[in-house]
Amino acid sequence: MSIMYHNKAFVKPLCHNYDILLCMADFSSRLRSEIDYIGLNQKEFAAKAGIKKRALDAYLGVQKSMPPADVAVKMAAVLGLSVEYLVIGREIQHPRDITKYIHFKEILDDLSILPVQILNPIKAMIKAAADHERKNRKSRL
Repeated sequence: MSIMYHNKAFVKPLCHNYDILLCMADFSSRLRSEIDYIGLNQKEFAAKAGIKKRALDAYLGVQKSMPPADVAVKMAAVLGLSVEYLVIGREIQHPRDITKYIHFKEILDDLSILPVQILNPIKAMIKAAADHERKNRKSRL
């Protein structure tokens, strides 16, 4: 399975302990690709992230070493990415992120018992309304 990020498809790595070398290789490729995407050269990126160019070379080069957490946070911030995406190639849904949907629980419970013939038009209506709202919000910017 792949995900789209910055209009590029990436395969979601499993990142189990036995394939950590594969994850590090993916990290290196992802980091290189994202630096290219934002249009900085490696020296500029290292300066913005507050790391030495030599350290960046270690993360991108043949060594393909994994940075410490504080460095990964700095690099992700410069790239405008989450640390999770930068390090493992996918976003992690945290339980606390789900709390913003709690007020929809009653609606979801009601929708879950509806037959597909009723549910499909409701989904289409919600999608049309959401698309309309997104368009309005975009035009206000």
